[in-house]
Amino acid sequence: MTTDPGTRRRVPAGAAVLREDITDAIRSAVFEELAAVGFARMSMEGIARRAGVGKTAVYRRWKSKLALVLDLVSAVAVQGMPAPATGSLYGDVRAVLELASYALRHPVASQVIPDLLVEAARNPEISDTIKAALLDPQQGIAAVVVRDAVARGELPADSDPDRALDLIVGPLYWRLAVVRGPLPKGYLDDLAVAAAAALKAGQRPVGG
Repeated sequence: MTTDPGTRRRVPAGAAVLREDITDAIRSAVFEELAAVGFARMSMEGIARRAGVGKTAVYRRWKSKLALVLDLVSAVAVQGMPAPATGSLYGDVRAVLELASYALRHPVASQVIPDLLVEAARNPEISDTIKAALLDPQQGIAAVVVRDAVARGELPADSDPDRALDLIVGPLYWRLAVVRGPLPKGYLDDLAVAAAAALKAGQRPVGG
């Protein structure tokens, strides 16, 4: 099958052609720069130096460091992460913890995510983007885990996915992102058992 030359997308005369390899180098440099100096001290000049390109190459793609970071964070939501389907509540919880642990222990993510969350408290635009990129997908996964557990009879029908997400990932985030302590042997297994038990128990306060 041939393409009609008249239907091909043409680059407007005088428009700059953005090389994908340079764009990729800039994206990589942003994460490295965030991890090294944080969002507040990050600059377009520093990103350009780390990427090995001129400053104009960065500004040609993004008008500011905020626009650049928001674009990259938004891309995380597009990638997505499949919900586990192990056949049991414990197995699904353990799988979620394994993936979250891998992400939080990544040398770049471990620096970038906490820093962006701090900035999100000061900037509504960053807050909205972080929510869409990080929280919404996790809530979707928790909803699937709860739905499947309800269908198997492991959880009551009124189980709250948001509460499930808090119970599953909250302690792990505290340990890795706040305390920044190492995970003892068997920690994820024990946490999965505790989270699954708490979800099954309901733990609703008397009169609540």
